[in-house]
Amino acid sequence: MFNYTDQTGRQLALTKLPERIISLVPSQTELLFDLELDKEVIGITKFCVHPDKWYRSKKRIGGTKNVNIEGVASLQPDLIIANKEENNKEQILFLQEIAPVWVSDIRNMDDAIEMILHIGLITGKSANALKITAQIQGRFVDLSGWIANHTLPHYKTVYLIWKDPYMVAGGDTFINHMLNLCGWNNVFANKERYPTVSIEELILQKPELLLLSSEPYPFGNTHILEFQKQLPDTKIITVDGEMFSWYGSRLLYSVDYFKKLLISLTDKTIRSK
Repeated sequence: MFNYTDQTGRQLALTKLPERIISLVPSQTELLFDLELDKEVIGITKFCVHPDKWYRSKKRIGGTKNVNIEGVASLQPDLIIANKEENNKEQILFLQEIAPVWVSDIRNMDDAIEMILHIGLITGKSANALKITAQIQGRFVDLSGWIANHTLPHYKTVYLIWKDPYMVAGGDTFINHMLNLCGWNNVFANKERYPTVSIEELILQKPELLLLSSEPYPFGNTHILEFQKQLPDTKIITVDGEMFSWYGSRLLYSVDYFKKLLISLTDKTIRSK
């Protein structure tokens, strides 16, 4: 018997290494692929778009908020991987009657690294997990040094995730941590989770930079034009939400993306200090 504690403090026990895994979290599904658990993963959500071959071939058991409980049961999993924020608490309670459920709770990079290592441990892929986390940590150390050696603006930033109503990333989110690592100051860092804001409040805050995420709401160029009328002095762009909010192995690609984004947002050629 192997006993584990997930990131919410819940206890779960496994009698052996899991052979039938269901993932309810897109970023953790991609991590399972990179941990080389192709045969073991038998079910994913309709939002688990990476890797594409899993999206096309693995059994889909609903969405992150509306999991098909009967579909999960029919697959007879021996481990279910979920997330406190992305999945429904009531459904998790139902699912744990079917199989052990390991729940992540990610608010910063340390939490993300811990999650990767824990999932590597419980799936028998610790060596792979250690390799992935070492690469992620190395790349973000590189980002920190790169930013320190260049003259970059520290924008007052708003990160918008939803429309009707407008919702932004607050200070206790993984997105906020990514913003900080880019050297930006989150205007709503004093708010928790994903508060609702009005256009009037956005105008009042006078952000220097407004980031419109590609997910969960798919903001596009038309929204830039709409916001620019209300915020004429604000830099407004769409950004790849996966790079800011996916806390698994997608972090291997975030640093290169952030560097390009930082360069594109600088009015003048970046100067080395």
